[in-house]
Amino acid sequence: MHKKLGLILLVLLVTCGKLFAQDFIELWPKGHIPNSKHLKLKDSIANERIYRVMLPGMYAFFPGTQENKGAAVVICPGGGYERLAYVISGFQLAKWFNTMGITAFVLNYRLPNSPDLVERQTGPLMDAQRAIRYIRANATKWGIKPDKIGIMGSSSGGHLAATAGVTDRDVSAIKDSLDNVAFKPDFMILVSPVIDLSTTYAHPGSVKNLLGPNATDDLKKQFSAQLNVNTKAPPCFIVDAINDKTVNPMNSLLFYQALLQAGVPVSFHAFPQGAHAIALRNNPGSTDQWTKLCEAWMIEMNLIPEKLNGK
Repeated sequence: MHKKLGLILLVLLVTCGKLFAQDFIELWPKGHIPNSKHLKLKDSIANERIYRVMLPGMYAFFPGTQENKGAAVVICPGGGYERLAYVISGFQLAKWFNTMGITAFVLNYRLPNSPDLVERQTGPLMDAQRAIRYIRANATKWGIKPDKIGIMGSSSGGHLAATAGVTDRDVSAIKDSLDNVAFKPDFMILVSPVIDLSTTYAHPGSVKNLLGPNATDDLKKQFSAQLNVNTKAPPCFIVDAINDKTVNPMNSLLFYQALLQAGVPVSFHAFPQGAHAIALRNNPGSTDQWTKLCEAWMIEMNLIPEKLNGK
């Protein structure tokens, strides 16, 4: 009897594991990852952080069919362009988006300090653009509206998200069918983002890790998101804390100002507390309201309906 019960429990655990396991989607054709030296290295993962990505891709989190509101978001985990905090600024956020009926994809993007990259500074952006293209190309199959695909990022992931949102430069074309699919997101959500790489407000670690120790002023300006904003930038939601001592909140203000001057719809919330640790929940004081404000903004911007099928 005990053996039968144990077998039943084992089957249930395996089944549940399959149900809750997330699909990993490779972004590039096998053996044809661009901007790669194709070194025989392995991914490096420790303490819920990824330190080297050799197989760029994304983890897909799909809401239930009845709850699907037709929008999707690519989540870029933070980590100073040195590592990916894929749990706290990736998987947890993806599950939250699912509760709103939004499909989420956690991006496993290549880090610029990888010895495998030919050009370090374009590695993360290539993967982000390819992810947007991939999702848009498969939107119908996944019940996603191709004009409701956004990008989100925290800290340095916010820099990648902002850069993907404002740049008009296509760095991900590889002469395949996805080259004809638009690579820019339809909205941006930024949490405590790195934005500037060219002034005293820049985050030194992100500058060094993304651009290298001897980056020119021109390269720093090229990757300062606020300097690349134009009228074609997508709507943006920004949340920050004024007591952030890691990434100067002036980064968010610079981006807000640039979007405002370009006439791009933008909502900016600077809370008194939260430092550089604004999370999904259990934030101090009024900072804990940011998720409700973000959902309300998405409804207001007509990215998701307030109710689904009259429910």
